[in-house]
Amino acid sequence: MPKIKFGTDGWRDIIAREFTFANVRFVTQAIADYVCAQGMSGRGIVIGYDNRFLSEHFARAVTEVLGGNGIKVFMTGRATPTPVTAFAVKHLGAAGAVMLTASHNPPEYNGIKFIPEYAGPALPYITDEIEANVRKAVETGKYTDIPYDRAVAEGLVEDIEPFDDYIAHLKTVVRLPEIERANLKIIVDPMFGAGIGYLDRILTEAGCRVKVIHGYRDPLFGGSMPEPSAKVLTELRETVLAEKADLGLAMDGDADRFGIIDSDGTYIIPNQVLYLVYYHLINSRGLKGPAARSVATTHMLDRIAAHYGLGVDETPVGFKYIGESMMKKGSILGGEESGGLSIAGHIPEKDGILAAALIAELVATEKMPVREILEKLADKFGTLVSERLDIHTTAENKDQVLRILKETAPPAVAGMAVAKILDIDGKKFVLEDGSWALVRASGTEPLFRIYVESDNREKLKKIQLAVRDMLKL
Repeated sequence: MPKIKFGTDGWRDIIAREFTFANVRFVTQAIADYVCAQGMSGRGIVIGYDNRFLSEHFARAVTEVLGGNGIKVFMTGRATPTPVTAFAVKHLGAAGAVMLTASHNPPEYNGIKFIPEYAGPALPYITDEIEANVRKAVETGKYTDIPYDRAVAEGLVEDIEPFDDYIAHLKTVVRLPEIERANLKIIVDPMFGAGIGYLDRILTEAGCRVKVIHGYRDPLFGGSMPEPSAKVLTELRETVLAEKADLGLAMDGDADRFGIIDSDGTYIIPNQVLYLVYYHLINSRGLKGPAARSVATTHMLDRIAAHYGLGVDETPVGFKYIGESMMKKGSILGGEESGGLSIAGHIPEKDGILAAALIAELVATEKMPVREILEKLADKFGTLVSERLDIHTTAENKDQVLRILKETAPPAVAGMAVAKILDIDGKKFVLEDGSWALVRASGTEPLFRIYVESDNREKLKKIQLAVRDMLKL
């Protein structure tokens, strides 16, 4: 029996091993059962897909099962970013969306993400029900489908193109006149992914001089991964320097995450992007409201919020919890250290196109490179450095470390008193000077992630070593 489990952001697996047409049909049947049980089948389902191998063919298989269950499909006619697919759910008033993507995973992967009617990532109570439905479908070996042509003939398929509506919406969220006045030169890298044609269109309309690299479909992503990290964005960095551009802006394979290169080739880490945008929303736009961040994300957001008399909502890891905070608690920014960001007035889903456009707006407004804006904020709020350490172990040792982690409550770490311990997601030790360390275990492999943040790198390294010694890692 195949193991189909929805992780922090959907189900992903290797194409032709577990991610097969049969399993895609089982998962779609499970989603159809969920939608029907909620009494929303009459609202229809949006289907989006990325540029991965066979994505459009998997989308047809999804359509056939939804059609077999009498659910209308709104089919995007080309590769469409996850945030644009989510926007289409809200725009059309649909019951949700099935997004075929493995986001920033290696090329051999594909996946399914279910986006509910609120246009953000599915919360656990939804994915738990879908997983239960998957088990039933697999055990019985049954799904209900009809041929694609029949679904079309019966009026169960409506082709949609959300591009223009999404662009029009983004123009209400991003201040294009500010960008237009700056006459910026920008290199855009959609990384061969679903974000092709979006950011360059917005920035060109705002008067920017735009050059696009990797702006065509390649299911192998140039032999790399569609992950906008410093390690992968070497060509974007080189192009920014060669073209003497003001910015390099990248999105991952489904355009829900971002990567930023400054004019001197510096990679701006996602944590920095989050607090830059939060400061910009408050200081330049005059917005007031809390920030939502995951337990693994920079506390510089907390410093900025405290300075303006605002709060921070700390959530478990996963943008679904951040989106929930934005919907329920009025957070004006939601972000996570892995490169997810959204703001008030937009959908409660991470959006790399939005994040990149906001950085262009920030640079245009401040009239200086990103690194100089960071220096200005350091003078105002101090400095913080952060790092994630991934430690592989054995299955037996993982269990031992988990026992130690559960029982440990140290009075101090690296000679600094522990001010509080949080168990929102993993275990987090907040120290008296504001430094912190978070330990999280992978749910799928013998791996621990240690996140540390402090005011200097020397102290950060000491905390890392102390945590490893404490857990015998």
